[in-house]
Amino acid sequence: MFDFIRHHQRLMQLVLLLLILPSFVFFGVQGYTSLMSSEPELASVDGQGITLGEFDRARRAQLEQYRNALGAQFDAAAFDTPVLREQLLNSLIDQRTIAIAATQGRYSVSDEMLRRTIASIPAVQVDGQFSSERYRQVLASQGMTPTVFENGLRRDLALGQVLQPIGLTARVPSQVAEKILALVTEQRTVSRKLFKESDFTKDIKVSDADIKAWYDANQARLQIPENLDVEYVVLNESAATKDIKVTDADIEGFYKQNQARYGQPERRRVSHILLEAPATADEAAKVKIRQTIDDLAKRAANDPKQFAALAKEYSQDTGSASQGGDLGWISKNMLVPQVEDALFKLDKDAVSGVVESPFGLHVLYITDVQPASVKPLADVREDITTEIRKQIAADRFASMASKLTSLVYDQRDSLKSVSDTLNLPIQIGLGLTRSGLLNAEQRLGAPAPSEAEQTVLGNPKIIQAAYSGEVLKDKLNSGAIELSPDTIVALRVAAVHPASVPPLEKVAAQIRSIVTNERALAAAQSAGSQLLATLQKSGKPDTKGFEAAQVVTRQNPESLTPEQLESVMSMQTTTLPVWSGIQGAESYAILQLTKVEPGPVPDAAQIKQLQGQLSQAWGAAEEQAALKVLRGLYQVKMLPDAAKLIRGDLDAAKL
Repeated sequence: MFDFIRHHQRLMQLVLLLLILPSFVFFGVQGYTSLMSSEPELASVDGQGITLGEFDRARRAQLEQYRNALGAQFDAAAFDTPVLREQLLNSLIDQRTIAIAATQGRYSVSDEMLRRTIASIPAVQVDGQFSSERYRQVLASQGMTPTVFENGLRRDLALGQVLQPIGLTARVPSQVAEKILALVTEQRTVSRKLFKESDFTKDIKVSDADIKAWYDANQARLQIPENLDVEYVVLNESAATKDIKVTDADIEGFYKQNQARYGQPERRRVSHILLEAPATADEAAKVKIRQTIDDLAKRAANDPKQFAALAKEYSQDTGSASQGGDLGWISKNMLVPQVEDALFKLDKDAVSGVVESPFGLHVLYITDVQPASVKPLADVREDITTEIRKQIAADRFASMASKLTSLVYDQRDSLKSVSDTLNLPIQIGLGLTRSGLLNAEQRLGAPAPSEAEQTVLGNPKIIQAAYSGEVLKDKLNSGAIELSPDTIVALRVAAVHPASVPPLEKVAAQIRSIVTNERALAAAQSAGSQLLATLQKSGKPDTKGFEAAQVVTRQNPESLTPEQLESVMSMQTTTLPVWSGIQGAESYAILQLTKVEPGPVPDAAQIKQLQGQLSQAWGAAEEQAALKVLRGLYQVKMLPDAAKLIRGDLDAAKL
């Protein structure tokens, strides 16, 4: 119900920091101290410059994110525009402004707040509870250690204190939510009569003179842009895997050499009780902590069944205490050495003595053990076959790619040697323009390109190569063009077709259809407008030719187009019925509104939900307003080089 409001929610949610590396990990407060830099400065915040080098590093990081997200469709030029350059520069300015405010405000984050924040991140939870095992796995997959992540998170939590409280305290009155809900759920009964273009085409006559007149008046519309016919070869996974055969001997050999990959190492289900032992604690406190953990170890060893209850009551590991100390299944190299060495010496149902680690003092309990095992060959034969094919294909692809790179230059005016040597068919692509392939109308009856052809020839790298100097003018082979890690293309221009207007006889049928449809649509609009005027004059509802009435709301348009729904919802409702006319691409519609009723009365939960969403949107707006104030307070200035950068006249890579 609230989709259109959800679009305005704040996008920054602190609990997702683990999944998207915080910007301040790259551009922290320390990273902003570049006062001694000799690089051009683009802007200043509180007298501190933001340099071209900083911008260039941020741009490279941004482009790498786009590259990872878009893969083969990534085109760096598409993301290097004045608008995007200005947006990125402003983002760096905002980051600097917040960092300075946090530093001057001496914002800090306690260990407890850091611990609670990490424990609340869904990505490191199992069944809704923090999992130490999952935490380390996710960090490892991101190439991060707990120390690096926690330092970065602590910094970002501190920075978040600058603006976050403003957004979190924003409140929209419930009356506003109720009013919006009433508007969103209001029901309007409407019937529609369509005057379709297709119903009038049979009466339209188009003469040869009409076609000639339209042709003369619409030369620009008919013009076909400069386009190329290209020959090209594609080296991809399919070409590299062609005719690969994997024998039983290959499979058995691979299995024997890689049994560790198909085995399950020994795992142990572990629970623990943790008491923290801060280095700053005095001697008396340390003695008391030691006595407590010794007592817990004895109680757990005497009655392991009460271990979970002891963990819930005494353990200071907030992530596992509520689960009875359960850490899940643990394999080698997942925990700190002190704890791991102790737990792998214990048998099932055994309780350890006190184990000391950098985190504190532990008591361990082994609740289950899974011995190491290896899957039988029959169960992994298909996986092994696929893996061997991939390895052979990777080697073959690398070899073929190297040969292709050489061959395209050995005989510059033909792809035949490439095709013959690598067994890659020469394909033909027609109508390649500087912006992509010709559309259906411009192809003048030629067959539409296949999806594979669209994927290859529509790639910006292909277009750039085809229209480069010697490839376009001299019709020489391009170099090897890498569209993705597993797709390489080489091409040459076979023919160049200058921009031109097709002769009349080539487009006469197309023009006849266009003129017929234009006149039919005008006739439909004329007929509809006449009926609309009659209905508005009489003030009486009509059903002749109208579709069955339908009840629509702002979020449920039924069969109405967005334009038609907007018209219905903006009609005055003091006197009913009321009518409006809407011109569409292929029809003219008369809309007849006959009834307006309030929607269902929202319950308290719906009002509260919408109130929360509106408050978030309002909070985001207030945060931006506060940031604007901070930018004024710290005297943010755009320096002359910023304008050059935004225009594209300044590039760190060229310095």
